[in-house]
Amino acid sequence: MKTKDDLKLAVIIDADNVPSRNVKSMMEEIAKYGVPTFKRIYGDWTKPNLAGWKSVLLENAITPIQQYGYTSGKNATDSAMIIDAMDILYTEKVDGFCIVSSDSDFTRLAIRLRESGMKVFGFGEQKTPKPFIVACDKFIYLEILKSSSTTESSVVDEAPKQEVVKKSSIYKLDKKIISLVASSINDIADEDGWAFLGDVGTLLIKKRPDFDPRNYGFEKLTPLIKSLKKHFDIDERETDRATIKHVYIRAKK
Repeated sequence: MKTKDDLKLAVIIDADNVPSRNVKSMMEEIAKYGVPTFKRIYGDWTKPNLAGWKSVLLENAITPIQQYGYTSGKNATDSAMIIDAMDILYTEKVDGFCIVSSDSDFTRLAIRLRESGMKVFGFGEQKTPKPFIVACDKFIYLEILKSSSTTESSVVDEAPKQEVVKKSSIYKLDKKIISLVASSINDIADEDGWAFLGDVGTLLIKKRPDFDPRNYGFEKLTPLIKSLKKHFDIDERETDRATIKHVYIRAKK
């Protein structure tokens, strides 16, 4: 079975529907999930509104694909991306796709690729419609990549004794999220109500592809849970390796 480091990914970018300012952080994020073997960006490069992309394409080895808008009001870029995605799928040279767009037109494409056994990672802004988000295995908001591109060292140095370091967030930890975490724990808990945090995190993404601790200002799931200590118990258990602990959580009774 392939690990995430072995996954070969096709990256297809809709230049009309995502900003160019955080391409570097987006490519760094994609590297967490696999190796991008195809990197293509689609748009009408004769239009001045895409000028911001040109300076970052060479830096990130992304191939621009020219697509003229043949008819007013019709998005030829979307069609070109879908056709190329299916061509890449049939080459059988990749294990997954990264679809970068805030456009719901790619919902059916994401579903079709997953039906063929592909992993699908979506990237887009907060305005991305829900149908496209839930059609992906995982969806990452570009806004959190822009936030996380700044270093954490200055924050940590200012408050070295804090157990939970919170950064800027795009969502609040509300009752719906707390309920989602609690139900996920309950789904996989042992007889004493404890669940391994890693398994809880995996289940959360299956239930909500856009779930990410960074959406709520935390780099990882553990500090997010620790910030909710009035709702959840945490047990850090020793392992054979002294430097590693397994974190288990349960809902407070």
